[in-house]
Amino acid sequence: MSVAALTPDQLERFGAEIDALRARTEATIGERDSRYIRNVVKAVRYTGVAGRVLLMAGAFLPAPWWLAAWVLGALSLGLSKIIDNMELGHNVMHGQYDWMGDPHLQGKTFEWDIVATADSWRKTHNFRHHTYTNVHGMDDDIGYGVLRLFPEQKWHPARLLQPLYALIFALLFQWGVAIQDLRLGNIGKGPKHRKLILHLALPVLRKVRYQLLKDYVFFPLLAGPGFLTVFTGNLVANGLRNLWTYTIIFCGHFTTEVHTFPKSVVRKETRPQWYFRQILGSSNLSGGFLLNFMSGNLSHQIEHHLFPDVPANRYVEMAPVVKDICRRYGVPYNTGSLTRQFGQVIWRIVRHSFPSQPLRTQLAGNAAGG
Repeated sequence: MSVAALTPDQLERFGAEIDALRARTEATIGERDSRYIRNVVKAVRYTGVAGRVLLMAGAFLPAPWWLAAWVLGALSLGLSKIIDNMELGHNVMHGQYDWMGDPHLQGKTFEWDIVATADSWRKTHNFRHHTYTNVHGMDDDIGYGVLRLFPEQKWHPARLLQPLYALIFALLFQWGVAIQDLRLGNIGKGPKHRKLILHLALPVLRKVRYQLLKDYVFFPLLAGPGFLTVFTGNLVANGLRNLWTYTIIFCGHFTTEVHTFPKSVVRKETRPQWYFRQILGSSNLSGGFLLNFMSGNLSHQIEHHLFPDVPANRYVEMAPVVKDICRRYGVPYNTGSLTRQFGQVIWRIVRHSFPSQPLRTQLAGNAAGG
């Protein structure tokens, strides 16, 4: 994949325009954004309550109505969990709404409704992934330690079953996120590593216990004889959330034209170079308000990587400006429909389950693989 290198002067002007866009946007952040996130909180609450009520009440209805209530309940609860995960939890934990001073919307203390702890996510995602986006050996989100998605990753015959691994990972995505920081591959390296893994695992195990008891014991027991109805409804809701978040995240990072980089690019990396790398390592999804909302505005993954702490509802108006900046400086701006981008993700999963050789490209004067 060929990328035209920018001269030092072009790179500085490119970065200055990105900085100027941030400054203009931040100057207008206020009541509009506060109202938006509070409406998101209400959406999570109301769809969640509706889903749980439908699942519990449906257990006492005759057969045709029971099925309708179960389907609607599972869908509503799944919608609540998706919004909580994508538009609320992910964005709040980036500190996008710290300026409001609301103790329930603080990035450093917010907790979300999945088995992964927020503290672990802030470490693996907010810090590692957003700082070292797509840098091999530094960004654990490249394949999540499960999939080979780029030729720079080592191939092994076990990778031939990768399409099956990918499907399992999609269904259990929240569990993959939960154990991402545990480094379970180090468990056989000695007592020191095992002790560290245990230390990191304890808060995860507490969160797992809480989530399992809530969704598969407490709420099902409240339904009495409708235990199985609520249990399966919660299972489906969690599964829908896993599949959706997996799809959106993979479409934002693993499409055909996305680049990856060696560790050398981060040595003495300037802010404009960091912007350049973020754009090359991300891809957008084209769609309207519903897709933006349901994806936590990660349909604008490029803008999110450039401005992770800016309220995500602003990305839709920032995107045309970023795209125009990229056009004028000859920087690729990767965007496409959900079906097109996910098709490329599937291609990447299948292609790199077989041996493949890396190509080389140039990143603003630094060598990078993609």
